[in-house]
Amino acid sequence: MTHSSPSNRRLVALLAGAGTMHFLAPRPFDEVIPSRLPGRPRTWTHLSGLAELACAAAVAHPRTRRAGALAAAGLFVAVFPANVKMARDWRDRPPAQRTVAYARLPLQVPLVLWALKTARDSGGSA
Repeated sequence: MTHSSPSNRRLVALLAGAGTMHFLAPRPFDEVIPSRLPGRPRTWTHLSGLAELACAAAVAHPRTRRAGALAAAGLFVAVFPANVKMARDWRDRPPAQRTVAYARLPLQVPLVLWALKTARDSGGSA
């Protein structure tokens, strides 16, 4: 399947929206960058935002959809340490905020699976 399905469009929207937010409101992203990464958190925030935007652009086009979806799956795995940091940092916050932070952890699994399914459905094997 090479057409742009609703699922493909939703994945593009998720990636593009998240990538854009890394530039419009970078501070929350800066706060979850693991401290052992070299350089400034803002640099990592911008790099991850660019990666999300690049994945969105690749998934949007049939010729690059498979590669973009595989890259998105890798990106969803790569940002998991930031979600772990957020869950640890927010463990003393009010229950609603803790719930958001903890819910992000298992959410990575369906995101990775969604990206891999998109890659498979684009005509390749993932």
